[in-house]
Amino acid sequence: MDLTALNALIEPEVKSLGFELVRVAMIGGKSDPTLQIMAERPDTRQLDLADCQAVSRRVSDRLDALEAEGRDPIASSYRLEVSSPGIDRPLTRLKDYDDWAGHEARINLAEPIDGRKQFSGELAGTDGETVKLTGKDGRDYALPFSAIHSAKLLLTDKLINATAPLSTEGADDIQTVED
Repeated sequence: MDLTALNALIEPEVKSLGFELVRVAMIGGKSDPTLQIMAERPDTRQLDLADCQAVSRRVSDRLDALEAEGRDPIASSYRLEVSSPGIDRPLTRLKDYDDWAGHEARINLAEPIDGRKQFSGELAGTDGETVKLTGKDGRDYALPFSAIHSAKLLLTDKLINATAPLSTEGADDIQTVED
């Protein structure tokens, strides 16, 4: 399965609803294949349940239409999961490093730079295609965006305060949603 092609199919559907696509991934391996879509509202960086449902329906309709045309991009059965990126969100786009400057992150590289594949510290934004990070060791690092395998924010009090929920109404209620 081609994740780049899936991303190209899904992103316009997500954008048509006014959201930004954060990540498309296949998780769960062969035992529980799950197409995971993370998206967010540009203004709040969050999604609520209704937003997740809208994205799920839009993407499902698009994938079902392709299947009906004999052009199914995912040959086997799978589950569809739509969510907000969450508080300790993955950093997948270059702009994420500017948006979350001042917050702590862990960055894993595909190949070592100066003998290291993992860097943790405070994000200091970007410079062109380079991610800047002040490491926990106090040193400043410049990491090529193209060399980053994965990155995510680290849970801190500062991050919690910056990502307060839009509303806590109904947070204590459990709802079951049936198709």
